[in-house]
Amino acid sequence: MLIYMDGRFVPKEEARLSVFDHGFLYGDGVFEGIRVYNGKVFQMQGHLDRLYDSAKAIDLEVPVSMHEMAGIILEVLRKNKLKNGYVRPIVTRGVGDLGLDPRKCPRASIIVIAVEWGAMYGDLYEKGLKAICVSVRRNPAESLPPNIKSLNYLNNILGKIEANYKGGDEAIFFDTNGYVSEGSGDNIFVV
Repeated sequence: MLIYMDGRFVPKEEARLSVFDHGFLYGDGVFEGIRVYNGKVFQMQGHLDRLYDSAKAIDLEVPVSMHEMAGIILEVLRKNKLKNGYVRPIVTRGVGDLGLDPRKCPRASIIVIAVEWGAMYGDLYEKGLKAICVSVRRNPAESLPPNIKSLNYLNNILGKIEANYKGGDEAIFFDTNGYVSEGSGDNIFVV
């Protein structure tokens, strides 16, 4: 597997990130998770729009154009010979110091990973999956705007941990007012 890292394609085993990267230190960055079916990237433009909108919302300058990012994604898929799978473009704030000030990070980093990935829950789509209501509340939009798909997923992880302990496949979050919000890794729709 080859991973794109700031202009280079490196084998998975050689992919390295600085311990001073603010994405690693603070979750200061953005990402997208995009499915690929029969060689076609699902909703590429919509995903790239959200990636760049998320970056703009945290004042993170993506060092390549949206068109270039699309090309990088396609090249990662090509180099890995993937027709079906999952691709994750990531933009971190980049290397800085141990302080929080984003101005100390002179250049953002881009990482693009592509893997084979079947159905997220395997055969549970046919059997049904067990969703568990968790006590962890969804971050309020006033604290962390939900339109920003950031690298900080600790809220989701805490919900998933609780669902795991309770024997569930997925966590259902409530907001701070007690209304159903979403899953730890899935959207919830009422039909």
